[in-house]
Amino acid sequence: MITMLSTMEILELVRDDLAAVEAKMREAGIEEQHPALSGALEHLLASGGKRLRPALSLLTARMLDGEPERAVSLAASIEMLHTATLVHDDLIDGSLLRRGLPTLNAQWSPAATVLTGDYLFARAAELASQTDSVRVMNVFARTLMIIVNGEINQMFVGRGQVSREGYYRRIYAKTASLFSVAAEAAALLSHVEESVVEAMRTYGREMGIAFQIVDDILDFTGEEARLGKPVGSDLRQGLFTLPVLCYLDQQPYDRDVAALLNGRSGDADTVARVVHSVRNSGAIDAAHAEARAYVTRAQEALVSLPDNIYHRALSDLSEYFVSRNL
Repeated sequence: MITMLSTMEILELVRDDLAAVEAKMREAGIEEQHPALSGALEHLLASGGKRLRPALSLLTARMLDGEPERAVSLAASIEMLHTATLVHDDLIDGSLLRRGLPTLNAQWSPAATVLTGDYLFARAAELASQTDSVRVMNVFARTLMIIVNGEINQMFVGRGQVSREGYYRRIYAKTASLFSVAAEAAALLSHVEESVVEAMRTYGREMGIAFQIVDDILDFTGEEARLGKPVGSDLRQGLFTLPVLCYLDQQPYDRDVAALLNGRSGDADTVARVVHSVRNSGAIDAAHAEARAYVTRAQEALVSLPDNIYHRALSDLSEYFVSRNL
């Protein structure tokens, strides 16, 4: 019986590459970069995270025998893009903590925070250009447009939305699109057939959706100290995630959920009751089953690809996505 690789063992396979990614991200983007930008970047990069998105690019490149140096530039651009989106997300949501640490907007003015996020987007694009691939730049730019369009949709029509179609569209834009480009772009750099590029795009998309579903589950089942944010934070913002949608399948006339739908998302007592109800129903298991289905499709996308240790790592990484806790 083959034992599944642990997350630590998976990341160990690309340890040196990840170290090179960290070093590249910390390089000054331009001469005379303002010290405040350098300090902000250091704060953001030091705030934690397992670097799953760059690891996904690096593992894909290794599996497909891609060029390591270009893969490092790609992985750095993916993580820098992710970091930039977090800066803007925290400002938009008014979040003062991320992973238990103060966000940039908790310390700086909105104007300075926006400009820093803009700089990081530009830096991410500059890193992507180091791959010397027009196709990579194209999918990178398209992904950025998808992410921004998704944020705008969430601001104008996403809050208070209670359809699965709307939910999955939102989490693709928010999360899965970045996982998808991390895998797809790495395949593009590996000079493989289009069918392989499509397989990796599918793998990344399905993985990303599963990742976000589990994140949304943890928003109900996790502990505030470990989450680094209040439990039920999405509900407080008027966002109805998959656990709530699964709960509504079982209890379509719940008065507390109806109250939140009618604009009482700021009512802490109502939010607490909904969190308790969702936790103590079958909704969490139902949401987890949907996440598992996406992981299965991600693993199926890998079936015809090179059978090596990196292939195994990518398959096992998807298992971590649905079994993880914070």
